[in-house]
Amino acid sequence: MGTRIEGHVIITGAAGGLGEAVLDALVSAGATCHVPVRGAVPSTLAGRAGVVPIGSVDLADEASVERLFADLPPLVASIHLVGGYEAKPIAETTREVLDRQLSINLVTTFLSCREAIKALRRSGGGRIVNVGARVSEVPMAGSAAYTAAKGAVAALTRALAEEVRQEGILVNAVAPSIIDTPANRAAMPAANHDRWPKPAELAQAILWLASTENALTSGAIVPVYGRA
Repeated sequence: MGTRIEGHVIITGAAGGLGEAVLDALVSAGATCHVPVRGAVPSTLAGRAGVVPIGSVDLADEASVERLFADLPPLVASIHLVGGYEAKPIAETTREVLDRQLSINLVTTFLSCREAIKALRRSGGGRIVNVGARVSEVPMAGSAAYTAAKGAVAALTRALAEEVRQEGILVNAVAPSIIDTPANRAAMPAANHDRWPKPAELAQAILWLASTENALTSGAIVPVYGRA
């Protein structure tokens, strides 16, 4: 019998390439997954067993995130997948680009973590899983704004793990390299896609971190680089 999660879980960014795989893994593990989306609920989520879609949620807006978590049933885990990548040399990186990268990567994660901790305290404990990136641990040239934002997600994860360590709340992040999604393949057609980590593989790492099988690990930035 594989890893099981019994109870309610929220997954942000579940409509994306990695999100679909994580949602599949969590539903298969027995979780009831609450899935916020920015606009209207897509047909792929509506009516799906084990999935509770929530429309019109802006995860970069403080009030919107507060309302989202306040309306949820008691949680056992909160998984934060929302993020975005924009690569520019530093000389071409405007304040607008930096703000955009900080908003979609750091602000969404910070607000979701803050409200998740409040919710998990009410539940008596649980798990938080964020998504960082390999660049925060192994920097590369040409993406300073993205690297700074994901580095902040890693620092946030470690800081929160220390803050709630005695409360039964474990906080971790996975740090993938380039994920093997159709969008990334289209953007880099000449790359060796076989070496990229697959969404289903990353989903299994996230599933374990979000489950009670993970009884000790907290504050970890788990490298999930595939064969890259």
